[in-house]
Amino acid sequence: MTAEVVAKPKLTDREDIAKRLLRGSAKASYDPLVEIDWDAPVDPDMWAIRPERISLYGTHLWDRLTEEQRKELSRLEVASVATIGIWFETILMQMLVRHAYHNDPTSLHVQYAYTEVADECRHTVMFAKMVKKLGWEAHRLDPVAYHLGRVFKAIAHGPLIFAGALFVEEVLDQLQREAVPDEQILPLVRSVARIHVTEEARHMRYAREEFQRDWVERGALNRAYSRIVLGLVTYYSATRLINPKVYAQVGLDPKEAYRVARRNPHWIETKTWAARKVVGTLDTAGAITGLGRYFWRKAGLLGR
Repeated sequence: MTAEVVAKPKLTDREDIAKRLLRGSAKASYDPLVEIDWDAPVDPDMWAIRPERISLYGTHLWDRLTEEQRKELSRLEVASVATIGIWFETILMQMLVRHAYHNDPTSLHVQYAYTEVADECRHTVMFAKMVKKLGWEAHRLDPVAYHLGRVFKAIAHGPLIFAGALFVEEVLDQLQREAVPDEQILPLVRSVARIHVTEEARHMRYAREEFQRDWVERGALNRAYSRIVLGLVTYYSATRLINPKVYAQVGLDPKEAYRVARRNPHWIETKTWAARKVVGTLDTAGAITGLGRYFWRKAGLLGR
């Protein structure tokens, strides 16, 4: 049974943590337009992600692809995941600004929120440039996910803001941390990952602390509502990571490939692995139960 009670952090801790995060931002923040060589060619003989992390790995459709097609698919899938990152970071920036609007701008806590918005602005530009370099076009999400994002950014309160942020950031972080030291991965992807991992470590600390602080203040009804909404958000985020159009671009039937990928135990294992840390944090707090837990499992985030 998951625990319902999380130790309530002291109010002074909030400012102390924000002070350390601001100091870290001053020491290690990057301008991707300067740090990354955007003119360097993309080597078609290199992977953009480890092959075992590709959604079709180990399936009969994977066996049908040539080595060239597999590597192209790796680039397209990384680009597709990046477009989801752009989608959610754009939502997150709006939620952080709204969060700051209701709090004291002279507090270090709010000043870090503004600092994170600045980081996310650079990240979205960095992701967008990488998407184009990898040979992919950004496609608008399906209407349900697109409008859910609009609703979520408008209605999300503290725990939902930071639990949602923690989910997306943790999943991307795990995939990118694995890529950074891997010399079979494209230098462009590794450079983007290195910058994102460094700066997102601070964002995740901020989100984790804020979620835990706010969650314990909420009543039973508010928590029940939050679990369902969070489950929906994670479901639509995780099931849209790979746009079916990437399969068509390598010569596969997108509907068939999407069905195969969704049932692929290797892909389910990858999503479970990438989400394991955030699942641990939120499940321990009692934020993944009931109907909300059903959506987490349906998205392949809790294993088979």
